[in-house]
Amino acid sequence: MVSWKGIYFAVALFLGSFFGSIFMLGPFLPLMFISPAWYRRITDCVVATWLTLPVALLEMVFGAKVVVTGDGFVPGERSVIIMNHRTRMDWMFLWNCLLRYSYLRLEKICLKSSLKSIPGFGWAMQVAAFIFIQRKWEDDKSHFEKMLDYFCDINEPLQLLIFPEGTDLTESTKARSNDFAEKNGLRKYEYVLHPRTTGFTFVVECLREGNNLDAIHDITVAYPQNIPQTEKHLLNGNFPKEIHFHVQRYPIETVPTSKEELQLWCQKRWEEKEERLRHFYEGGKCFDKTRQSVIPPCKSELRVFAVKCISLLYWTVFPLGMFALLYLYRFARWYFVAMVVFFVVQQKIFGGLELIELACHQYFKKQQKFIDTKMK
Repeated sequence: MVSWKGIYFAVALFLGSFFGSIFMLGPFLPLMFISPAWYRRITDCVVATWLTLPVALLEMVFGAKVVVTGDGFVPGERSVIIMNHRTRMDWMFLWNCLLRYSYLRLEKICLKSSLKSIPGFGWAMQVAAFIFIQRKWEDDKSHFEKMLDYFCDINEPLQLLIFPEGTDLTESTKARSNDFAEKNGLRKYEYVLHPRTTGFTFVVECLREGNNLDAIHDITVAYPQNIPQTEKHLLNGNFPKEIHFHVQRYPIETVPTSKEELQLWCQKRWEEKEERLRHFYEGGKCFDKTRQSVIPPCKSELRVFAVKCISLLYWTVFPLGMFALLYLYRFARWYFVAMVVFFVVQQKIFGGLELIELACHQYFKKQQKFIDTKMK
């Protein structure tokens, strides 16, 4: 049954993303047509303020405990994050880790394109320039290349989260993975799915060529109990009591350069994940008995606690303030309607704000090349 906790969680996140997209991100949209690089930096910071809200709700309201072990992060470095896909909510839970060990404003997520149509959430993800994919490599390759080249051109440091497995672990997906293993003479997995390495190798090669990659972070996520497989589980109040992350950091200099070796390297990481997760679930339900990361967090627990408190306070008051603004002022209502229409129409016509941003950058790039040619 749907619980009040689940409803509160969903409503709080929706109202924050919906009003945040309109009243916090909306005013900065014209900057896209003036300076895409500055637009990207500013909107990343604004979006990051909302990313602290799920962290605050999970830990302070619903009592989830976060344990991070392994190498940790070097704060601010540019990386590709690869992670096993245990549930459909792993990408959100990762923010609990990144809040402590990195900077939320750096993260980009590779996710399915249907999510960009969701009011509020999808609009904010478009503004954040997340990479939306069709899950067909023939259709996704060109878009991947353009987005990654864009980030490299504007010298935008990013930590790109991708799930090489392509989907979350369920009985049906595990059966398909085992069929694939049987046909290709591979080992059958119990706790992970066989990774698809094409997208991973392409991303690493592009960022490497663009000199925008410092390391690869291989993260293994596990839930000792209360595994929320889908959004429905969260609505039912089935929040995880503990979330464990084991981080392995590989400096890019130590990662193979050839495509074939890189594919084997990724497959090797998944073999290790299978064993690591087997020991986790069949053993003491922890990755490391010390329950500590080798690299300390870049923020103290006191600072993290302060951020969570401020986030809860702000994102509780902000939607109420926006409701009052709409009730009291006609110009606010006209602006609200105009922005809703804009978000809906621009996606129908152009395919999403991230594509408009990309087109603006390409236009400015051509103009600069033209000016440089004239100067010569």
